[in-house]
Amino acid sequence: MRRMFFVTKKIAPWAVAALSLMPFSVPPAVATQRVTLLETGSTLLYPLFNLWVPGYTRAHPGVRITTQGTGSGTGIAQAISGVAQIGASDAYMSNLQIKQNPSIANIPLAISAQTVNYNVPGLNRVHLKFSGPVLAGIYDGRIRYWNDRAIQSLNPGVRLPRKVIVPIHRTDGSGDTFIFSQYLSFSTPQWDQNVGYGTTISWPALPGSIGAVGNPGMVQAAQQNRYSIAYIGVSFSREVAKAGLGTAFLKNRAGRFLLPTPVTIGAAANQLVAKTPKDERLSLVFAPGVNSYPIINYEYAIVNKHQPNRAVGDAVRNFLRWAVDPRGGNSMRYLSQVHFMPLPGRISQLSKVQINEIK
Repeated sequence: MRRMFFVTKKIAPWAVAALSLMPFSVPPAVATQRVTLLETGSTLLYPLFNLWVPGYTRAHPGVRITTQGTGSGTGIAQAISGVAQIGASDAYMSNLQIKQNPSIANIPLAISAQTVNYNVPGLNRVHLKFSGPVLAGIYDGRIRYWNDRAIQSLNPGVRLPRKVIVPIHRTDGSGDTFIFSQYLSFSTPQWDQNVGYGTTISWPALPGSIGAVGNPGMVQAAQQNRYSIAYIGVSFSREVAKAGLGTAFLKNRAGRFLLPTPVTIGAAANQLVAKTPKDERLSLVFAPGVNSYPIINYEYAIVNKHQPNRAVGDAVRNFLRWAVDPRGGNSMRYLSQVHFMPLPGRISQLSKVQINEIK
């Protein structure tokens, strides 16, 4: 039984359309009262919010938005408690959380992906291949050395060293942990039964394993520890490259090994657009399809539909409308800088319906 742990070549048509759109300026809100909003949570979304906020607030001088990269678990918790008006999360809330907090909406803002990165001297320019079961074996201790037969069989012709693998995982409540552990659970029954998935999980105790906070912490830990392996949000691709880390090909449900690109991310998203429910809580991990990259997800704004006053509700609603609009925040002008993809049209409309319920 699955155990969940919660802290709580062809580009898709919608992507082509988004690439052709020019950014636009939204007229300033009519309210003259100055409003301050707090966005906190996902470190994967944090770089995008730091692009969005200056662009939006230049046109809306009456709104001030403070951003904090605290981890998805904190983003969800602070949106629920009312500390933050916008909680950023790579993970959607659980059924139990929704039952306990029925006024909280999970609103997709964009589509992102995750990479598996490693620091193996001499091999960081080689795209090593990994599958979900092999990664599960590394993180539960069944696979301890880089030249283990399970890794070598996926990488014939590559001279892998007999060095102990250093697995790095997040210690904070993390949407990155949520989607990475989903990939392991959905592809590996043993992991699903023994560990499961969630924003926080009980990681198997392994000698030499390392815990890190946030995506910046994951990049730093991988850079500083030779023979390490880590999972890192795609918005940190520039930092990964600067650190000189390798990026893996990951095995998808169809058995192909892929990197995250606009084509492979778009292919995976298109497989599940029609299955996305009205509340938009859906995993996109390990999607079917030959060209589907296996670890992608909706990036969520976790928002209380009942804000403390009308001015705050208007400010939150107007900002999120702009964020999901392909002429605003969902323009590739912003998204391409963090390697995100825009929302497909149907998902954008579902998000707008939820946004319009914010008062």
